[in-house]
Amino acid sequence: MKQKSPPSESSSEPALITGASSGIGLHLAREFARHGHPVILVAPVQSEIDEVAAAIRADFEVPAHAFAQDLREEQAVEKLFEQITTTGLLPGILVNNAGLGRRGRFWEIPLVEDLSMIRLNIEAVVRLTKRTLPILLERGRGRVLNTASVAGFEPGPLFAVYHATKAFVLSFSESLATELADTPVTVTALCPGPVDTDFFPKADMIDTGAFQKAQVLAPQEVAEAGYKALMAGERVVVPGLANKALAFSRRVLPEAAQAKINEKLYERTGPDERKRERGDVEAQAEAETRRGS
Repeated sequence: MKQKSPPSESSSEPALITGASSGIGLHLAREFARHGHPVILVAPVQSEIDEVAAAIRADFEVPAHAFAQDLREEQAVEKLFEQITTTGLLPGILVNNAGLGRRGRFWEIPLVEDLSMIRLNIEAVVRLTKRTLPILLERGRGRVLNTASVAGFEPGPLFAVYHATKAFVLSFSESLATELADTPVTVTALCPGPVDTDFFPKADMIDTGAFQKAQVLAPQEVAEAGYKALMAGERVVVPGLANKALAFSRRVLPEAAQAKINEKLYERTGPDERKRERGDVEAQAEAETRRGS
């Protein structure tokens, strides 16, 4: 069993986490549970999210509830909150983490895939935040963590719609944080760069420079950074020094130069340059954690 952190003043707040069956969402769920939070986990496939919830209950001895919803569907958020009422919990923390991407030239990607991305990356975030914020404000406390991306800071040729969705999430988060400044509710945007998750194979990006050449973080590291920033009330957190530099570059580089840099990152690498596989960085981080425990 993993070591559970001592309870803090905010550790009793239930956390509603989307996209919790793998990647950053899975490790955010475990990070919240490690700090004593009950968790309400959401993902599209019931069997997968049930498995995550069972592991969290076993490892951290906190309540973990699992609900399957495809957040791209218009009624999914209302259905989810109907399910949540059966737990007797109301979320004190909302984590909008679910998202997807698709690499390719804009005109070559089917419209249905772009719209699917917009519904999950943008519309679901708006719907869930709209549904949850009144609860937090009425209770007089709460936090929102939105998984954006360094992609939100700049244009991304070959990944145009994804970059645009993350620009929305970043702007939306910063705007809400200002609107809520005089309330006890905070909003934090988590802006990682490349992370070793299923996002890369699903987006057809394993053999791109972004995964093979760039600094790729472990999802455990990103989840820990996101949790710390959320609990500290920070507005924006960018894990990793290289990613911080990339985010800062928008202040000094022309947009055309930023776009060219990103286009190069999203180009295919040669077979001899493929040195990473999905899971390598995540597994290494897990092994290091076990050695240290």
